[in-house]
Amino acid sequence: MSLRLPFDAEPILTDRLLLRPLRVEDAADHARYQGHSDAVRYLRWPVRTPEESHAHLLTRLPSARLAADGDVVVLAMVPREGPLSGHVVGDLTLIAVSVEQGAVEIGWVLHPDAQGEGLATEGALALLDLAFDRLGAHRAIAQLDDRNTASARLCERLGMRREAHHVEDEYCKGEWTSTLVYALLAREHRASVRPSLIE
Repeated sequence: MSLRLPFDAEPILTDRLLLRPLRVEDAADHARYQGHSDAVRYLRWPVRTPEESHAHLLTRLPSARLAADGDVVVLAMVPREGPLSGHVVGDLTLIAVSVEQGAVEIGWVLHPDAQGEGLATEGALALLDLAFDRLGAHRAIAQLDDRNTASARLCERLGMRREAHHVEDEYCKGEWTSTLVYALLAREHRASVRPSLIE
């Protein structure tokens, strides 16, 4: 069961979010979460300066199309209401792991000021809806640092199961880190008792 590709990212509306491809105009917002130590603590990259964040943003701008293994779509998370309305507060990542096997990987990063409101859950659920319903994915995974308890809880809220715990499998930021792998099948996602979040 292969992924239905190519796929070109388009804006997605959920109850509280606009998910859309990143733009060069997002540089200041992008720098705010890429440069925040709490936002990137358990990610593979260090805190970025505004200049480093801008350079990183430019490398991510082409990430709006899936057509082959390894392709990545990055969607900005923009609240539609409240004090952060209109600002990019984080981003979601969708990776085509194996087109032939219908496998994708999801990820997220969110500014601490936007955490604790369920926005990451809402965005990630919309990403899973996209992966399973639009792209025909069979399986989705998420990989995270095992110290990242907030992301582990998010995976569980998404209905994902913990399938692996790789101990000290990656040397990152000057230390050995361990990775948790969570996974979800299309049939499990469809069986969940909730409506699609995509309007």
